[in-house]
Amino acid sequence: MTGTAPPEAPPESPPEQRRGLRGSPWGVLVAIAFGVMMVALDGTIVAVANPAIGADLGASLAELQWVTHGYLLGLAVFLITAGKLGDRYGHRRVFLIGVVGFTLTSVAIALSSAVVPLVAFRILQGVFGATIAPAAMGLLRSSFPPEKLGRAFGVFGSLLGGATAAGPIVGGILVSAFSWHAAFLINIPVGLAALGLGLWLLGPNRPTDTSSRMDLAGIALLSVSIFALVWALVEAPVKGWAHTETLVVLGVALVFGAAFVLWEGRTEAPLLPLSIFRSAPISIGVVLMVLMALGLMGSLFFITFYLQGVLGLSPLQAGLQLLPLTAMMAVCATPAGRLIDTVGTRIPTVGGLVSASVALFMLSRLTPDSGVVYTSVGFVLLGVGLSLVMTGATAAILTSAPVSLAGVASGMQQAAMQLGGSLGTAVLGALLSVRVAATLPQHFADAGQELPGGSALVELQSAVAQGSAVVPEGATEAAAEAVTRASHLAFMDGMFLAFSVAAAVMAGAAVLSLFMKPAAKEEGAEPGSAEPAVHL
Repeated sequence: MTGTAPPEAPPESPPEQRRGLRGSPWGVLVAIAFGVMMVALDGTIVAVANPAIGADLGASLAELQWVTHGYLLGLAVFLITAGKLGDRYGHRRVFLIGVVGFTLTSVAIALSSAVVPLVAFRILQGVFGATIAPAAMGLLRSSFPPEKLGRAFGVFGSLLGGATAAGPIVGGILVSAFSWHAAFLINIPVGLAALGLGLWLLGPNRPTDTSSRMDLAGIALLSVSIFALVWALVEAPVKGWAHTETLVVLGVALVFGAAFVLWEGRTEAPLLPLSIFRSAPISIGVVLMVLMALGLMGSLFFITFYLQGVLGLSPLQAGLQLLPLTAMMAVCATPAGRLIDTVGTRIPTVGGLVSASVALFMLSRLTPDSGVVYTSVGFVLLGVGLSLVMTGATAAILTSAPVSLAGVASGMQQAAMQLGGSLGTAVLGALLSVRVAATLPQHFADAGQELPGGSALVELQSAVAQGSAVVPEGATEAAAEAVTRASHLAFMDGMFLAFSVAAAVMAGAAVLSLFMKPAAKEEGAEPGSAEPAVHL
């Protein structure tokens, strides 16, 4: 049977038959909590630690960017493969290996005395991070009955949101009180807690797809394709979309991606059975994850430029300003999961996308003088929308996939979100930069200032696109104020265009999500059932 899903593994016993907390659904949720939070916490802590890393190790801006990009590459490339490993060899085993590897690489990063080994360990940390989320989702999928999966995914989302919200604050405290090394060493106690709880609370390791073989050719083709795509999206804003390197790397991504699809349709043991996309909830859910990440994560990248560059806030102050957003992500995910269990995925997902679209439209209207109340309302709506969409799309994908492919489906969901975020940052960044270049001359003319020429103009446009202003040496106080005001107005023009496009993307995604019908009630369904809980 070419390109078809492997046979189902026998379902596990219902959670009601288990005794004690070990192996029970909520025991599983407690066990994975610290591992999931460790990965989410690390992502936002690093953003705060980067300036200190650069100062201590003498890193350039490009090198510092690879502290983040290296992790993203390792994560994105390995997610689907890690999900397959969990299906084949057991999610418990893969989760514990991921926790140990993530903790050890965190120590190696903290002990690094140069940028090159630090980036290398960050790539390896991303690989181990890629094993944790799919394995955790696979454990939830096989432990919870279908009628409670939405609730489980909601709590999972709250853990991610809470850790994301705490990251900038915890990172600011650790870096200020100790050094950037502490931002990575904090993973030692968290990792040990995750390991201990996993060994105690997770039931016996049970592979769900023991009959399949590892598709080494598929893994190689997919890895090269995703690596090339992420590399191109990371480097395009710096080198230019029309640069030869960008076009060549994008071509490599396209060729290897097409070869992967052709191979998966022919091999008897595919890494990602193409038949899984016959399920409309899975196909729609993956598209929604990409669009959600494109609009939301891409926009958040530039909100930090606004808060720190235009408003002049410190990283810690910017993190506090974003609390209405991150707190809503943490608080709303759990009730969103309960709502999905009751009414299905369509209504919450549509509502979340509408909320996100309204929020992005509001944020596109920000000015250098916008008050805290206006921005906070926009952040609240964005946080609520993000929680609903992430929980709804995740539930649509994972409850519609057979339990034998729970890890692959989770890896696919996570990869869609990572790629969507990279695409959003690159595309919205390009739109913002083009708009800044177009409006900057008029704003300088209105302020009675002259633009520099040549490379100085390019550097000025780049700085303004990041919310900064370049004041000429020896400028009077009035001239400095005029240049700063003109620069900020040009940045706001660019942000208006980028956020308007993001709002339109969210509105279009809301229309697409109307095709997601409510979940069918399945009385007496057991965990591990192959029947999908979301239908069209």
